[in-house]
Amino acid sequence: MCCRRTILLCLLAAAVVAPAQVRAQVPARRPVVGAASAPFKTPLTLDQMKNKQAVVETSAGIIVIQFLPEAAPNHVGYFMKLAREGTYNGTVFHRAVKLGIIQGGDPLSRDPGKRALYGTGGLGVLKAEPNPEKHTRGAVSAVLQPGKPDSAGAQFFICIADQPSLDGQYTVFGRVVEGLDVAEKISQGAADTEGRLTDRIEIKSVTVRDTPAPEPVPFTTETPEELARWHAVLETTLGAITLEFLPDKAPEHVRNFLRLSKLGVYDGTAFHRVVPNFVVQAGAMTSRREKPGEKQQKAIGTLKPEFNSTLHVKGVVSMARGDDPASASTSFFICTGPAASLDGKYTAFGRVIDGMAVVEAIEKTPLNGEEPVTRVEITHVRLEQTP
Repeated sequence: MCCRRTILLCLLAAAVVAPAQVRAQVPARRPVVGAASAPFKTPLTLDQMKNKQAVVETSAGIIVIQFLPEAAPNHVGYFMKLAREGTYNGTVFHRAVKLGIIQGGDPLSRDPGKRALYGTGGLGVLKAEPNPEKHTRGAVSAVLQPGKPDSAGAQFFICIADQPSLDGQYTVFGRVVEGLDVAEKISQGAADTEGRLTDRIEIKSVTVRDTPAPEPVPFTTETPEELARWHAVLETTLGAITLEFLPDKAPEHVRNFLRLSKLGVYDGTAFHRVVPNFVVQAGAMTSRREKPGEKQQKAIGTLKPEFNSTLHVKGVVSMARGDDPASASTSFFICTGPAASLDGKYTAFGRVIDGMAVVEAIEKTPLNGEEPVTRVEITHVRLEQTP
């Protein structure tokens, strides 16, 4: 049994310890399949490997890995070679520790009949390439044979959580830049006592591509006049509510709402608080059916107040916040009656122009305290631009 501070990633010998100090039984070692006779050295130059990514399409979603050729050129070159040859296609993520790591890339894992041998194939090809890269969340590193630092090959693992005890022992050669939520979900799959995933999470394909230019952040450069042309349609389980915005009063709050809507942050959230003749409140991430994805999380932050002269009357849309005036984030409310106590203390940034009957229906829903008994969900926010 491995101790709590020892985190081994060669899962044919042991399992990585997750943040909750998961202990794993050490399975018996088996012969390594597919070892090379001499260490692989890539024929590619650093320039040929710079600014390259691997797009790993899995049955659970897409994971994008940014290569680090300066840190581990032979590891990167070998991964690129195998990807271009289709070696990873049809293999699986065969082992995982919940919220700790996932491991895949074994050529033997194409064959469901060889499940007992998963983790033993495709190793013994690469010499270690020590580098200062850390095994932090998202790090992609090479699996080794037990006790053999120069034995990496096709197999790799992704850190779902920081694994500092692996630093200096395993070669980090990439980092996940998209799809870490997918990897995290894979890590939570059902596994046996040895950490083998019981469901086949297949790697359908791995494609090497040039690193794309960064996507522009939506609703960053528009003028208040341009922002005012946008409407948001909240599609809810009780009907649609259409909002117009007040960018002349609260431009950054309008940008924030439009940006979060475009990225789908509000999809799957709920109206979690109802106070009749006062407000109906929605948009809290705690009410979301699924955790926001990486791009969505990056867009979520807090806002400085933009208190203005707009009165909190029926139909006005304003941002919820905590005690700190600069703590507004995603949660918003729609006034269902006069709320003069909020004037000048909360940032009003829009109003309902259609669907007030839906708001009233939400207000009338049966409550347990201030929480609706039956979930009223925002299934999607659709943005429309007016002429």
